[in-house]
Amino acid sequence: MAETLRMPEVAANTAEALLASWNVGLNTPYAAGDPIVTVETEKAVVEVEAEKDGVLLRLLVEAGTTVTVGTPIAVWGAADEPASEVDALVASLGTGAAPATASSASVTASASAPQERATPAGTNAPAPTEAARDGSERVFASPLARRLARASGIDLRAVVGTGPHGRIRRSDVEAAVVRSAGPGETLPEGTTPAIPSTGVASTGVPSTGVPSAGAPAAGARFVDVPNSRMRGAIARRLTESKQNTPHFYLRAGARVDALLELRQQINAGQGVKVSINDLLVKAIASAHVSVPAMNVQWNDTSIRHFSGVDIAVAVATDGGLVTPVVRDVGSLSMSAVATATKDLIARAKERRLRQDELEGGTISITNLGMYGTEDFAAIINPPQAAILAVGAVRQEAVVDDGAIGIASVLRLTLAVDHRSVDGATAAQWMTALVEVLEHPLRILL
Repeated sequence: MAETLRMPEVAANTAEALLASWNVGLNTPYAAGDPIVTVETEKAVVEVEAEKDGVLLRLLVEAGTTVTVGTPIAVWGAADEPASEVDALVASLGTGAAPATASSASVTASASAPQERATPAGTNAPAPTEAARDGSERVFASPLARRLARASGIDLRAVVGTGPHGRIRRSDVEAAVVRSAGPGETLPEGTTPAIPSTGVASTGVPSTGVPSAGAPAAGARFVDVPNSRMRGAIARRLTESKQNTPHFYLRAGARVDALLELRQQINAGQGVKVSINDLLVKAIASAHVSVPAMNVQWNDTSIRHFSGVDIAVAVATDGGLVTPVVRDVGSLSMSAVATATKDLIARAKERRLRQDELEGGTISITNLGMYGTEDFAAIINPPQAAILAVGAVRQEAVVDDGAIGIASVLRLTLAVDHRSVDGATAAQWMTALVEVLEHPLRILL
């Protein structure tokens, strides 16, 4: 019997999500557990798995469409399902679930080999593109390609499509944008112009942070690049944090010569290589054990205390900053922490994190030391209680018993939510962190 597939709630309190891509072809059998559709929220890309064996019989929503949670997106069932039953089910869903048109409903596991769909009997002909509405020759293009073309000022009639039957795809428009860059626009060597965002996960030209090369007005000295869903979410959350969370800051310097030597000894052996950031994650967990009053989250009616230590690690991606969470750090070995963080960072850059991997934690760590930044202050990610900003290791003059010496010093800035943590508690925590960093064998205990 044919059944309806609806847009799932892939994250708590999410009203809508972007249907990024279909991962299986029409009438192609899939098994329970196979990822059949990819959904994008503001922070993560989630692969939705099939609950039962079956086939996709009809698409109701095109890839690249933002859909309200609970909306029908496809019809699935057995391979021999009567077409009349599928038509009846689609009709019963109402006009809001009209099948995707043949000009744009391509479904495959690979964008390089899309499968065109014929228009079902009894439905209207495919909606023409903007070029066709003007009475000119019809141009077949995906909805995403059309949105990109409009945002970039590209005439689709001048674009050569590489899809089936000459259909224009996103990559075709991106290539046209690059070719249309004005002579006055120069880009850093080895970079590619960023395409104006449509709120869809990029599968083509990566964002480089440079302005879009799409057809600015003559003599214009700037180009407006629309904000992506992720960038909008980051802006909203950070603004709310600074407005509503009373930050206070503590700064300290830790002598880390022994820590650097320990890392060298660990990495001299075989196995997973450990970074300074990995050691810091373990040191934070140790400080949380020493000062458990820091291992908290703020709620409007309570302060939630945790037994295990979950730490978020800030990762810079093309789309913006994300903070995946390493779970129960205190129970993990040093190599297990390094393995977990490397996996999260790699999948964050590929936008393959699950929504649950971005939730929770009581503290974040953000490290700009690799860029030479000596110290900086960061913004707390509510409901977490704090965020630790880590700078670069510098050789500095230090004084021991009246004698001047040289030491490797790491600058740390802790931002704390004063609603959940008092100043004295944060100071005790910072002391405990510096102590373990300067005596790093305790990290391995």
